[in-house]
Amino acid sequence: MFHVILGIPWLVVLLRFLLPLPWIWPAKALVAGLLLIASQQVFLNRLSSGSVFAPEYPRPFIILLNFLFGGTVLLAVFQLALDAVSLAAALVLGHFPLVPPELRYAIGLAAFGLAAYGVAGAVRIPPLKNIEIPIPDLPDAFDGYRLLQLTDLHLSRLFPAAWAETLVHKANSLKTDAIVITGDFIDGRLEKRRADVAPLAKLTAPDGIFAIPGNHEYYFGYDDWMRHDAGLGIRMLTNDHAVIERGAGRIVIAGVTDLAAHGTAMPNPDLTAALNGAPAEAPVILLDHQPRMAARTAQSGIALQLSGHTHGGMILGLDRLVARANAGFVSGLYKVGAMHLYVNNGTALWPGFALRLGRPSELTVFTLRKGA
Repeated sequence: MFHVILGIPWLVVLLRFLLPLPWIWPAKALVAGLLLIASQQVFLNRLSSGSVFAPEYPRPFIILLNFLFGGTVLLAVFQLALDAVSLAAALVLGHFPLVPPELRYAIGLAAFGLAAYGVAGAVRIPPLKNIEIPIPDLPDAFDGYRLLQLTDLHLSRLFPAAWAETLVHKANSLKTDAIVITGDFIDGRLEKRRADVAPLAKLTAPDGIFAIPGNHEYYFGYDDWMRHDAGLGIRMLTNDHAVIERGAGRIVIAGVTDLAAHGTAMPNPDLTAALNGAPAEAPVILLDHQPRMAARTAQSGIALQLSGHTHGGMILGLDRLVARANAGFVSGLYKVGAMHLYVNNGTALWPGFALRLGRPSELTVFTLRKGA
């Protein structure tokens, strides 16, 4: 059913865009075949690795498929809009207006031009984004404390070791006090991704590197990845916390496991366990991969929750659908009761739909400020 749904945009393009063009049939068949293959890239992913999430074929081919599929989806949307305009005109004129080939070429160029821009934006090293977070009971010693969030790295054949190496160099150059990674490190099993995650061992920050699992860790051998990530010098906060001290002042960085653990033998997210033994007066920064439990979390006195998972919705318009699946949270800063929630657009994203339009990737630095 999933493959059929992904084929619907292709069918729209075939019937409403390609067939009416004044091209010879072999040309139409060639273009239709290429776009059909691209529409089924998740099937190719499964053939290559056994998982729709982990393409195990060359990076240029992954980029090409994402470009063709993204262009197909956008062209289907533009074609449906053109058909709606034609229908409205027909109600006025009494007949359907002739659509010149030049108009179809224009919307085709627009669709695939936007797709190229969107894929380029998805695979780049993200730009820096700075955000200040006021915390009323922040100890004076932590006023100006800087924290870098990485999330949804999805290290894979699309985001390989060379990409990770460049990312780590840029992250270290920011010289933040601590670095947190809020899940979805990888797409693929340890034996396939070992080299791709190796650059993460070079991340450095005075107070350490802290992380939690995302849902994708559960798809590719949770226990193996938790051990391996810890071996890279990353402290995995799986329903646990760390206390950071500056003189007499303290803050807590806590983390929970992912909701994907429900129904498995792996540890379910447990905020009570994560905060057990934490100093009561210390503001808590919580790492939780998915944002949809934020309203409940806010009742526990958390000062700041950092999440990812949504990729910001990837495309303006599509983000509204993604928000509905995440309790309304999809991108940016929210106030949930007394708690601040930040939903990060992601450092990277899933290789199966690598397209960003209006929802850019980000390297996010939070500066904590004492204040209301």
